[in-house]
Amino acid sequence: MQALVKELVLRKNELQNEIIETIYFGGGTPSILTIDELKLLIDTVYENYNVIKNPEITLEANPDDLVKANSMSPRAQSRGLYDGYKKIGINRLSIGIQSFFDDDLKAMNRAHSAKEAKKCLSAAIGSFDNITIDLIYGIPTMTNGRWKENLQIAFYFGVNHISSYALTVEPKTALANFIKKEKYPPINEEKALEHFNILVEETEKQGFVHYEISNFGKPNYFSKHNTSYWQGKSYLGFGPSAHSFNGKQRSWNIANNAKYLKAIQEGVLPLEIEELSMNNMFNELIMTGLRTIWGVSLNSIEQNFGAEFKNNLLKRSEKFINQGLLVIEKCDTELFDSTQGKISRSVLKTTKKGKFLADGIASDLFMI
Repeated sequence: MQALVKELVLRKNELQNEIIETIYFGGGTPSILTIDELKLLIDTVYENYNVIKNPEITLEANPDDLVKANSMSPRAQSRGLYDGYKKIGINRLSIGIQSFFDDDLKAMNRAHSAKEAKKCLSAAIGSFDNITIDLIYGIPTMTNGRWKENLQIAFYFGVNHISSYALTVEPKTALANFIKKEKYPPINEEKALEHFNILVEETEKQGFVHYEISNFGKPNYFSKHNTSYWQGKSYLGFGPSAHSFNGKQRSWNIANNAKYLKAIQEGVLPLEIEELSMNNMFNELIMTGLRTIWGVSLNSIEQNFGAEFKNNLLKRSEKFINQGLLVIEKCDTELFDSTQGKISRSVLKTTKKGKFLADGIASDLFMI
């Protein structure tokens, strides 16, 4: 905690007094922090940075942490923990539900139970309107019916945002070991696609907007923080392993906790810096843009990278357009260009058919 506070102070001039619009506690299990510890970090941000009046402040949380902490609150029956979060300025919760069924949670080696998932969500809804939950699809043992049940439970609780990801198997994990020993079936991409299509259909029925490949939000409930990543805005990340970005450089703190603490205590920032090439910046814009409903502005590509990049992008996109995976749309709005006057804004976007394949399509459009 002391090191985090010191790093916040050491880096206060790094964004050159840009206005801070969002604060996000994530990248691990910030829900193990006490309200006083969270307040200390929020207060330090306000003391050292230029923060807008009502920033989006998100706390990532594990269901078991929330249930345990709320049960210890002297006002547990009146949602004391959640009211405490609100009092210090947290206005958005991101809860890692993953699934509302114990079989799925055990397969993913999650610490919480389905009962805890429902219990924490039930209590949180009483204090927070802006809640997002994570749900995992593509679990080999999960039927389409079970996946629909997961979604229906989320809708029943009235959450206004869902982040949903296909199950992936990381090396050296319990799941990877189970699959290797044939104690658990391997990942099935066809099943994952079926689940994805169900996800898109069911959320649409409930009024959610599929604004990014893995993110579905009711109007006015999109994640402002994550949207800033996709739009290429600058951000600072604090703590071991945290990444930062200023538009032209990417940096990251050392992942070793002990080395991080020692460096910060000595007033040294333990980070590495990578200068991004034009190709790097172009590729990132393509990757993030194709994942969102806003697409990639062709005019912006030409302005920031030149006609060669734009023409190359159009040429590489042809086969995907012919396959019905990409489309070029004219936006209703017009942008004003000082040299050309009013110009129409064309964007390259994935079609409904191409959404699930967005990352693969983007990699084919990269400048190497």
